[in-house]
Amino acid sequence: MGNKERSRTKKNTSRTVKVFKVILVLATSALICAAAYGVYLTKQAEYAVTKAHEKIEGRDMSAKRDEKVKPITDNVSILLVGIDDSEQRAQGADASRADALMLATLNNQAKTVKLVSIPRDSYVHIPAVGYEDKITHSHSYGGTLATIETVEELLEIPVDFYVRMNFNAFIDVVDALDGIEAKVPYELLEKDELDRTAVHLMPGKQTLNGSEALALARTRKQDTDVDRGKRQQEIVQAIMKKAASMESVLKYDDVLQAVGDNMKTDLTFSDMKSFVHYLSSGMPEVETISLMGEDLNTPGGYYYGLDEDELEKTKVILQKHLEITPKKKATNETYTDDLINNDTNNENDNY
Repeated sequence: MGNKERSRTKKNTSRTVKVFKVILVLATSALICAAAYGVYLTKQAEYAVTKAHEKIEGRDMSAKRDEKVKPITDNVSILLVGIDDSEQRAQGADASRADALMLATLNNQAKTVKLVSIPRDSYVHIPAVGYEDKITHSHSYGGTLATIETVEELLEIPVDFYVRMNFNAFIDVVDALDGIEAKVPYELLEKDELDRTAVHLMPGKQTLNGSEALALARTRKQDTDVDRGKRQQEIVQAIMKKAASMESVLKYDDVLQAVGDNMKTDLTFSDMKSFVHYLSSGMPEVETISLMGEDLNTPGGYYYGLDEDELEKTKVILQKHLEITPKKKATNETYTDDLINNDTNNENDNY
């Protein structure tokens, strides 16, 4: 090998080493930045959850539990309460109506979720006042505790945790994720969250911003409360899917800021971190359940009467998913036993 070739080889080797060093420095810097961003997000999340934390006075755990559950090891339920506390309709969160109610049960071993939508006009017994009324009124009668107790009595399962979110939080979260993909079933003309500007949407799958997603979730002019509940379930799943995607990682800071002022929950930061394993393999399997019934037009107004047979089936599905033993009632003890003992290849059906 001549001197020129040796010189050329040394230069090439030197250039390769320099390139490798640059790549190594860039990769190391990227890892450091990612780690720093991860620490920053963790701190932001902890701050946001701490700010949003609200323990209900006098309620350490559900009265239907023998001991307090832990999300990291146990099956748990979470009540999602969407409230309208705008100046036009309410005077503070506790005086607001529960405009959207969904209960999620999470099975720790199977990493599955069952999401039940409860129609806002369901005619149910409200323990806080001792008589039947629309379930949406439960929150205005006694705040979040009254709504939790109503849902526990209705579905005969414990409500372990709650998340209460107003319209502003919903809008800000969707906007922080740069919108969500959703299917609009028909041409929609709905007032915005301030009851001012009209939101106009055409049918079809599309990307919706926060205000548009809220209009789709709230509207019920052209269909029923059950259809409305199904749309809300689809929107919740769309938010979960978008939040779980890699493209949303850099948006988490905005999402955390969005919920800080407009969300309340009795989940601690440690509790929330326990749910990460549900997303470890991507989106968990989510089964949506609708409470079926019929319209009741009475002299006192409109109500939604829940179908008792379908309600019983839903109770059993949720009890099985939480792996709890329901407390028997003397009036329907045999019926409930039959439902539990019959299995139940129907567990994945939508009721």
